[in-house]
Amino acid sequence: MKIAISSESTLDLSKELIKQYDIHVIPFTVLLGEDEFLDGEISSQDIFDFVAKKKILPRTSAINEFQYKEYFKGILDSGYDAVIHFSLSSQISTSCSQAELAASKMDNVYVVDSRSLSTGIALEVIYASKLAKKGLKPEEIVEKVKARIPYVQASFVIQTLEYLHKGGRCSGLARVSAALLHIKPQIIVSDGKMAPAKKYFGRKSQVIAAYCRDTLEQFANPDLSIAFVTHTLATPEMVANAIEALKNRGFKTIYETKAGATITSHCGPMTLGILFINDGLNEE
Repeated sequence: MKIAISSESTLDLSKELIKQYDIHVIPFTVLLGEDEFLDGEISSQDIFDFVAKKKILPRTSAINEFQYKEYFKGILDSGYDAVIHFSLSSQISTSCSQAELAASKMDNVYVVDSRSLSTGIALEVIYASKLAKKGLKPEEIVEKVKARIPYVQASFVIQTLEYLHKGGRCSGLARVSAALLHIKPQIIVSDGKMAPAKKYFGRKSQVIAAYCRDTLEQFANPDLSIAFVTHTLATPEMVANAIEALKNRGFKTIYETKAGATITSHCGPMTLGILFINDGLNEE
């Protein structure tokens, strides 16, 4: 049985990794003022340049039911027997409900609510891709992936609250206080929602080192086969600190990826996170 593994551009994988794991991707839309782009056509730097010039955030648009139906139909018509699609958390975007509506009117299309974002989704997608290559049936793949979703550790350190403030996710007082005190907040995805966690102080590289140490101590039962360092144009030193922390913990494969336009639009420059599945299965 030929199964297509699918997701949205918010999984933040490079073109090389998308090809390596044979993943189908449907893009979100990003609006820079009156100009419309597909996520993947513009970079994080394009987002930052736009915000610096216009003093407003880009707008992002989720995919609607009709677009999903056309997308799923195109995959099935190309020779696949089934599609397993992973959506951005239903607590963050309407994309999941729209994909579910489309799938409910089609045969052999399965939609999974990732309950995550960025490369937290990618971890689930890559696992599903490996299972598909082993010849498991769609229902078996969905069941196995869903069992791991509660253990996906997705968190980031935000270097500036400016973007969250402009997007209505942070009060002006909190933004000013954080700037004055040089606070770098950790944002963690919990039960599909973004929530504030620890607060860090100091130089960017020191903050990343402390964040990685705390995260690896808190989530101390990782699947060591794969982890991600995902960022929005973080400095080389920040990235190196995160990669070193993951190597020292024993992760076998560590991918560095840059967040796409949709995720970047909401978190701002030099945001960095480490992401892995904390269930100790060590799936190869």
